[in-house]
Amino acid sequence: MREMNIESIRLSMVNFQRVVILREKESDRYLPIWIGPAEADAIAVRLQDVAVARPLTHDLLRNMIEQLGGRVAYIVVNDLSNDTFFAQIVLDVNGETMEIDSRPSDAIALAVRVDAPIFAEEVVLDRAGVILDEEGQPHAVGEGGERGAPLDPAELEKLGAFKDFIEGLDLSDFDDREK
Repeated sequence: MREMNIESIRLSMVNFQRVVILREKESDRYLPIWIGPAEADAIAVRLQDVAVARPLTHDLLRNMIEQLGGRVAYIVVNDLSNDTFFAQIVLDVNGETMEIDSRPSDAIALAVRVDAPIFAEEVVLDRAGVILDEEGQPHAVGEGGERGAPLDPAELEKLGAFKDFIEGLDLSDFDDREK
């Protein structure tokens, strides 16, 4: 498992769908995951510290877990099948570990509310992760997390919002991080 950070939430101008872009904490490997607008808003509300008058669904879920004596230990994007990502919410309830099947978007929306770490399984990163080269061009992730072949135009178009994200990168940020 690799720890991830939320890099951004993007809107594809091609199909107006949202994508949450996770970035591996210890490398420049990205994991774009398409999510629904309600979940994108739920994540953004928390990341931007927007006050809401009443609890949103993920606030309610957090409150229930806490009032029942549990806590979210972490979430993990653990599988990818037929272009669908899967996740688990790992709870600690009275010293017992419980794993709850979840959509990644819901798991992430909950994780940001309780400051729980977000992880992705290596197999998911190998299959769906993207690494940028020195020119900012995306490459598929090869075996063991190494940079693979460049993405062809059809693969890049499929990523839509991630393509917009890549094109908007300031590559000097990468140079500054290496110093």
